[in-house]
Amino acid sequence: MDQGAAAHLTQPQPPGEKMRMGQQLLDKGAKMMQSLKPVKQISQHACSFALYAHDLSRQIETHHYVSRVNQDFLQCALYDSDASDAHLIGVEYIVSDEIFETLSPDEQKLWHSHAYEIKSGLFVQPRVPEMVAKPELQNLAKTYGKFWCAWQVDRGDKLPLGAPALMMSPQAADGGVVKEELVQKRDDKYNISTEAIKKSRVELEEPEWINPQADYWKLHDGKGFAVDIVGTEMKLRAPRFP
Repeated sequence: MDQGAAAHLTQPQPPGEKMRMGQQLLDKGAKMMQSLKPVKQISQHACSFALYAHDLSRQIETHHYVSRVNQDFLQCALYDSDASDAHLIGVEYIVSDEIFETLSPDEQKLWHSHAYEIKSGLFVQPRVPEMVAKPELQNLAKTYGKFWCAWQVDRGDKLPLGAPALMMSPQAADGGVVKEELVQKRDDKYNISTEAIKKSRVELEEPEWINPQADYWKLHDGKGFAVDIVGTEMKLRAPRFP
C-alpha cells in the first residue's frame, strides 16, 4: 500500500456497506458504454493547501484535478487525497487576472490570489518535472481562485454536512502561513522539498499588481466570510391558467 492510500485510511470514512459485486459489474458496464466526457477533460493533478476563510487556523491539504475550459478559465474537482477512494470535498474555479478585473468588487471579495502559493513552492504538480511545469506555473501565478469546500473532513465529518465553506489560499501574512507539519507530511509523501522548489522558482515573474479585493482578510482587520443557512420564502411555480 502506498503512503497516500495508507494515510487516507485515517480519514473519516462515510457510513455504508462495501460495494456489492452486482454494482461493480454495473459500474464497469456503464463506464464502457458511456462517454464521461466532462471527467475525461481532467488533464492535471496538483497538490496544495487551503485555509478556511472564517478560521485560518484550520488548514488542509488539497488535491486539484484540473480541466481547462479555455486559456483564461479552469475548473477543478477538489479531493482530500490522491487515493482511489479519496473524498470529493469541493470545487475551485480559477480565472485569469483579466477576467478577475471584470468582476464586481463584492464578487472579488470571495476570491484569492495564487502568486504566493506558486512562488513559495506550496503548489506542486506531483511527479511532473519543474522545467516542464514552469510555463503553466507562470500563468497560474497571475490567476485568482474561488474554492468552496462542501465536506469538512478535517473536523472528522463522515458525510458532507452543513453549509459549504469558502476557502482561502496560503499567504505570506499572519495567519496565512501553512503549518510546517502539513508541508513536511506532503513532502515526505512525494519525496520532494518545498523549500528547494521555492528556490527553483525565484525567477518566475510575479504579477505586477495583485488586486487588494482578493485575499480580503489581509487588509480588513482579519475579517473573513462564513456561510449560513437561513429560512426563506420559497418562490412557487406560477399558477397554471385554463
